[in-house]
Amino acid sequence: MRTYAGHTDPRAANALFRTNLAKGQTGLSVAFDLPTQTGYDSDDPMASGEVGKVGVPIGHIRDMEDLFAGIPLAKMNTSMTINATAAWLLALYIAAAERQGADPRELRGTTQNDILKEFLSRGTHIFPPEPSLRLTADTIEYTVTNIPKWNPVNICSYHLQEAGATPVQEIAFALVNAFAVLDRVRQRPGVSMPDVVGQISFFVNAGIRFIEELCKLKALVRLWDRYMAQRYSVADAKKRRFRYGVQVNSLGLTAQQPENNVQRIVLEMLAVTLSKEARARSVQLPAWNEALGLPRPWDQQWALRMQQVLAFETDVLEYDDIFEGSTVIETKVKDLMDGAEAEVARIQQIGDAAEAIEVMKRALVASHAARQRRIESGELTVVGVNKFVEHEPSPLTATGSDSILVVDPEAERKQIERLRAFRAQRAAAEVSAALRAIEDAATSGGNILPASIRAAHAGVTTGEWAGVLRRVFGEYRAPTGLQGATFTSDSETLLAVRRRVSEVAAELGHPLRLLVAKPGLDGHSNGAEQVAVRAKEAGFEVIYEGIRLTPEQIAESALQEDVDAVGISIHSGSHLTLVPRIVELLRAKGITDVPLFVGGIVPDPDQPVLLRAGVARIYTPGEATLSAIVRDIAEVIAERRGHAAGAA
Repeated sequence: MRTYAGHTDPRAANALFRTNLAKGQTGLSVAFDLPTQTGYDSDDPMASGEVGKVGVPIGHIRDMEDLFAGIPLAKMNTSMTINATAAWLLALYIAAAERQGADPRELRGTTQNDILKEFLSRGTHIFPPEPSLRLTADTIEYTVTNIPKWNPVNICSYHLQEAGATPVQEIAFALVNAFAVLDRVRQRPGVSMPDVVGQISFFVNAGIRFIEELCKLKALVRLWDRYMAQRYSVADAKKRRFRYGVQVNSLGLTAQQPENNVQRIVLEMLAVTLSKEARARSVQLPAWNEALGLPRPWDQQWALRMQQVLAFETDVLEYDDIFEGSTVIETKVKDLMDGAEAEVARIQQIGDAAEAIEVMKRALVASHAARQRRIESGELTVVGVNKFVEHEPSPLTATGSDSILVVDPEAERKQIERLRAFRAQRAAAEVSAALRAIEDAATSGGNILPASIRAAHAGVTTGEWAGVLRRVFGEYRAPTGLQGATFTSDSETLLAVRRRVSEVAAELGHPLRLLVAKPGLDGHSNGAEQVAVRAKEAGFEVIYEGIRLTPEQIAESALQEDVDAVGISIHSGSHLTLVPRIVELLRAKGITDVPLFVGGIVPDPDQPVLLRAGVARIYTPGEATLSAIVRDIAEVIAERRGHAAGAA
C-alpha cells in the first residue's frame, strides 16, 4: 500500500514519508521533481521555477541521505518513478544504503526505468532511444547480479492510457516496449533471461470502465505468460508471472465537482483487485483533488485509507477468482488479446518499439483526439463535466487555496543554497576522477552502474552525471504525433468554430496562426497536443514544436512565425515563474498585440497574478471544451486586432 509522494526538499519529503509509514503505508513511492528526472541541478537555468514542485529534488548523495533519514533502507520497499536518470538515482540509493550499513543484495524496490514510454507520453527523456535503452539494459544487468531483490525496470502502460491509449493499444504498446528492452538485455554475455524476466514488473493504469479494465489485466497476464515462454524460452511459470503495480487513472479526475473523484478512484481500485488471476501486487491511489493542485497530507491519508478499508474490512481478497467461468468476461478477454496481438504484429513489421516511436505516438494522439470528440459530443458521459453539471457548493473546496498543498516559494532558493554549499565541500580531484570514469564507461560500452555508484560516494551531482552523458550520447526531441497526421471531425459545434475562424482570417487577410508551446521541463503534452489538433481541425495554422522549450525560444518562435496567438500549456506548478517571463520577452520583441493563453493546473489564487501580467485567458482541466477554447482564441484575436486597427 503506497501513496505517490515527494515535494519541496528532501527534509520535507522525509517528514511526509515517515508520517505516511506511521499511518500504515507499507512501502514508499517516490516522486522526483522535474529537474531531477531530466538531469539538471537545481541551480541550472532550465530548472527555474521547477524545483520541488511535482516531486522532491535530489542533487547528490546528501540529499538522498536526508530523504531517507531514519528509514532503514534494508527493510524498506521503495518504488522510484524515474526513467532517464534511473541508473543515477539507483546509484545514489545504493550509496545511501551502504552508508546506513545495509547490504545492497538485501535492497528491495523498483526503478521505473521505462524510457520508451517517456518518448510516447510523459516526456522526461534526455538521450536518443538507443543509448537510453543501453542505460536501461545496464541497470537490469547490474541488478540481476548484485541486487537480486530489486525490480530494475517497471514497464509502464500507465502513461500510455493517460496519453489516449485504448485498452488494446495499452496492452500492445506495453508489450513491445518490454520486448525492446529484453531483446537488448539478452545480447549481454552471461545474462540469465529467466532471472531477468523474473525481476521485471509492470505499472499499469486502471480507468473507469470497470469490466473492460479488469479484462485488460487478465489479457495482459495471459499474453505475458505466453510471450515469455515462446519468445524468451522461460520455462519456470513463476518467473513468467505478470507482476504489476497500479495507480488508478488520473486522466479521468475532474476539477468540476472534484468530490466525484473519490468514487471514481474506489471503482478503479476494484478493477485491479477483484480478479485473483490478475490482482495487482501493489496499489497507489491518487488523491481526490489532484486535478486542482498538489494534494495535502490529509488528502493522501484519505487515499491510503481507501486501500486499507478494502484490504482489512471487505472480503474482496479472501476468495479465488470470482469471474472464473464467466462467458462475458472470457469473450472480452479474448477480444482484447486478439486485438493486442494484431497490434504487436503491426509494430513488429516496422521493426521494434524504438523504431516505431513516431507511428505509436501518432496513434496515441489520434486516440486521444477521438476520446475528446466523444466527450464534447456527449457520446461519452463525464459526470459533472458534460452531464449533471448542476451541483451544490462543495465543502471540500470551500477553503480555496487551502484545499491543496502550496510549495513554499522560498524552497527553490534554499535548495540551491544547500546544493552550492555541498559542492564547495567536495574533494574536487575525487569528483573529476569519478566523472572521467563515467565518461569512460559510456564511451567504452561498459556498464554505467559501478562508475555511477563510485561517483555518488564522491559527491557528483545529478546535473554533472547527466551532463557527461549528454556530451557522449547527445540529446533527443521526441516526435509530437502531429507530423503527417490528419484529423477530421465534422460535428456541428466544430463546423461553427471553423466558420468563425474563417471569418476572422478573412478580416485579417491571412490564415490564423497559433503557436502552441510547452515551457520548462513539464513533459505532460496531452493537453497541448489536443489543442493543436482541434485548432488544425478548425482551420488554424498551428506551430507546435514539442516539449521543453525555454521562454526565449518561445518568444523567438512567436516573432519568426509571425503568429496571431500564443498558447502555453503548463502543469508543473512553474507558471508563476515562466509565464510572466514569456510575456516580458514578447513585449521586448515588440509583440504586444498577440494574445497569450495559458492552460494547465493553475490554482485560483494564481490566476489574477497571470492575468495582471498580461495573460488573455486561463483554462484549467475540464473547464472548457477544446472547441470552445479554439473559438475563444479566434474571438480574442479578432478583438485585439480590431482594437489595434481602430486605434491606428
